[in-house]
Parts: sequence; structure tokens; C-alpha cells
Amino acid sequence: MIKKCLFPVAGYGTRFLPATKSMPKEMLPVVNKPLVQYGVEEALEAGLTEVGFVTGRGKRAIADHFDVNYELEKEIEGSSKEQYLESIRDVMEKGKFSFTRQTEMRGLGDAILNGRRLMGDDPFGVVLSDDLCLTGDDEGVLAQMVRLYKQFRCSIVAIQEVPEDQISKFGVIAGEKMKEGLYQVSDMVEKPKLEDAPSNLAIIGRYILTPDIFEVLENTPPGKNGEVQLTDALLTQAKNGCVMAYQFKGKRFDCGSVEGFVGATNYVYDNIYTAD
Repeated sequence: MIKKCLFPVAGYGTRFLPATKSMPKEMLPVVNKPLVQYGVEEALEAGLTEVGFVTGRGKRAIADHFDVNYELEKEIEGSSKEQYLESIRDVMEKGKFSFTRQTEMRGLGDAILNGRRLMGDDPFGVVLSDDLCLTGDDEGVLAQMVRLYKQFRCSIVAIQEVPEDQISKFGVIAGEKMKEGLYQVSDMVEKPKLEDAPSNLAIIGRYILTPDIFEVLENTPPGKNGEVQLTDALLTQAKNGCVMAYQFKGKRFDCGSVEGFVGATNYVYDNIYTAD
């Protein structure tokens, strides 16, 4: 039912300067694999094999990563080093990749709208690579959300409880609790002050979106920071129909911050890389 996934990857990654001056932040390696590959693997595991990227200037390395490097492969062919390419070869074999550009940085909502030509009129997943979600041997976060979509057939956002001093960094939801870990959204606020937050349930970078989101985004005026906010468009969907919020099972690292990135690297090295 859902076969497509969109990756908005046009951001500048200023919190990692100077490393991101000439390298996309999505290509920063968590141990031996770039952030964006973890996200694509999660999408493929959920059956989302048509992967689209909304890129920007200086992001060519992302397209190159999901393509064949003939010179490199010829150089290490038949050697013990060839095993290090197994994971990306598997990703390239399973996925179909397409790219479009966001020429002006006008917010996440605008980036999603730019992806319309790749996603078409189908429901689709969205992954923000900054959020690294790990679930061990259990099914990934997107796979959990796809199961829910089959039941509710509406847009779904992933949420988690966050400390009070972190609330202003997220979109925050309020809603009716349907069952443990699942809410029907009644309100959403983008990066509220603590006193204005409707709850401590914050949206993280995993979404399932229905295709009518594009029309809603076209009619959504700039919001917080003068940007087109996906949160505002989702609130319109919630008021006119239904949006679900899902408290996912798994561990999330904010790899858009240095602290979160280092934590993710240590966790992957201790629990995944050395175990392999």
C-alpha cells in the first residue's frame, strides 16, 4: 500500500560547521555508515522501496552514495575490503532512488511540497535523517507506522515524551488517547514556549502522510520563523479529518546536535558494530 518515502536533505547543517562546509550533514558517519543510509535502510525494511530526496546545493555526495563507484569497486575487487560495501550494495539493489531540488530554504513544509513531483498522489513516508531511530532486532519505526496506517488510513506522526527544557525545540501535540501509545491529534504547536505547550509529547522525524497534504501545504501561510511549517499543515488535516500520533518503540538520537551524534556513535559501536 505504501511504497514511497521522502527524505528532505536540503538543510545546511550549521551546527556541525566546519565539517559540513563542503559535506552534507546527512553523510556524517555513525561509525562506518552515513546517517542517511540508516534512514534508507529503515524505509526499505518497511517496504518503502521508492526513495525520493529533496536536496539542495552541495548535496551531490548523497546521490553519489546511492550510485556505483566503478573506480573504487574495481580497485578493491576480490580483496577483503570488498565486504565493507555489502550494506550499501544491498540498499542499492532493493531501492529505487530519485532526486529533486529545493532551491530556497523555506522550511520543512516547503521541502515536502517540493517532493510532490516524486511522491505523486500516493501516501508516503517521511524520514528526517537527523533523527536516528534504532530498534535492535524489533521492527523499525517506519514499519511500526505502516502497520498503523493500514488500520487508520490517515497521516501519522511519531512522538516521544521529552523533558520540559527540550519542548521548545519540537512540534508538540495534544490529543485524545485511543490506547497506550496512540493518540488522535486535536492540537499541534510548532516549537512552543513551555507555558504554551499542550503536552510533553514531541513530534520526531518520522511521518506517514496522505497525498492531500500537498494541497494543504500550498495553502499554508508561513508560520514560525517565517517558514512553511509541516506542523501547521498537519493541524489543518487533523481539524478537517484525522491525524494520529504514535509513541514509537525504539531508541532515538538527535544527530542534528553534537551531543546526540556522539551518543549515537558510541551506542552503535557498543551495541551494533562490535556485535557484528
